Amino acid sequence: MLATLTDILATARVVSIPLRQRFRGIDTREAMLFEGPQGWTEFSPFVEYGDEEAAAWLAAAIDFGWNETPALVRDSIPVNATLPAVGAGLVPDVLDRFAGCRTVKVKVAEIGQTLDDDVQRVAAARSYLGAEGRIRIDANGGWNVDEAEHAIHALAEYDLEYVEQPCATVEELWQIRQRVKYMGLPIAADESVRKADDPLEVARQEAADILVIKAQPLGGIHAALGIAGQTGLPLVVSSALETSVGISMGLHLAAALPELPYDCGLATVSLLSLDVALDPLVPVDGSIGVRRVVPNGRVFVDYAAGADRDAWWRARLERAFALLDPA
Repeated sequence: MLATLTDILATARVVSIPLRQRFRGIDTREAMLFEGPQGWTEFSPFVEYGDEEAAAWLAAAIDFGWNETPALVRDSIPVNATLPAVGAGLVPDVLDRFAGCRTVKVKVAEIGQTLDDDVQRVAAARSYLGAEGRIRIDANGGWNVDEAEHAIHALAEYDLEYVEQPCATVEELWQIRQRVKYMGLPIAADESVRKADDPLEVARQEAADILVIKAQPLGGIHAALGIAGQTGLPLVVSSALETSVGISMGLHLAAALPELPYDCGLATVSLLSLDVALDPLVPVDGSIGVRRVVPNGRVFVDYAAGADRDAWWRARLERAFALLDPA
C-alpha cells in the first residue's frame, strides 16, 4: 500500500521526551508518530540531519506503518544495556534500569572527557557485571587511528566483546582493524553503515568484523534485510534512541534475521524519562518480546512538542516526503 502525505498528516503527533541523562549531546528526544494500516510508526531522525538523510527515516516509518512485516523467526530479542558517558559513580544507577541484561554497551570518546574518564566508566561497568558479563564500547567515530589504538590497549583489560566505530572513516576503520587484529578484538561499524551512501562499502573493504544495522536510518525493515543479506558479516540490530514505537520496528527487524549472534541495542527506552507506550518495550530478564505498541494518548497532551517545534517537524516531513521514490 502507498501512503499519501495527507494520510500521514492526518494522525501525526510530535512529542518531546526528556532523557534521564544527557545522551548524544541532547537532553530531550523529539519524535513524530503517526498511524498506518499496520499500526503506529515513528519518524525521528535527529534534528541536525538534513532532508536527504531524513527521507530514509521517513521511508522506514511508512514501511512499518503501511506494509506487512517479513516472516519472523523468533519472538524475543536479547538486548544490551546502554551506558551513557556518565561518571563512574552513576554507573550502577543507570544499569539497574536494564533488568537482567548480561551485556553493556559503554559510550566512550565523549567530547570534553578524557580517556581516564572512559577507563573509570568501563571499570565500573565491569565491576557491576562481574566476570561473566559482556562489555562492548562505542566511540561514535570520536578517535583518530592513533587515539583508538591507545584507548583500545587501555580498555582491553576489561575483557571487551568488541569496539564499535572507533574511528570515523572506512579507511581509518581498516587501519585500526589491522593494528589490533592480533588482540582478537573485533571492530564493529555503525555510522559507516547507516550514514554511508554505500552501506556495504565497509564490508567490501574488510574494514569491520561486525556490522551494526538500524531500521530507520537504512530505510526500513525490508531495506535493512536486503542490505543484511549481502554483507556476509555478523549483524547487531540497534536503535536510534527511539520511543517504543520505533523500538518495535527494530525488534521486528531483529526477529526477521536468520541469525542473531549478539545481544541487540534495542533497550534504549530505559534512557528516556518516560515512554509513549501504554506498555513500554523495556527488557525483562535481558530480553524484549517482539510486538507492536499503542501510544498512551496522555503523552500527546502532556509531552506534546510546542507549536513552533510541531510546525518544524511537519515542514520537515513534507520536505522528506517530496524526496521519496513514488514507488
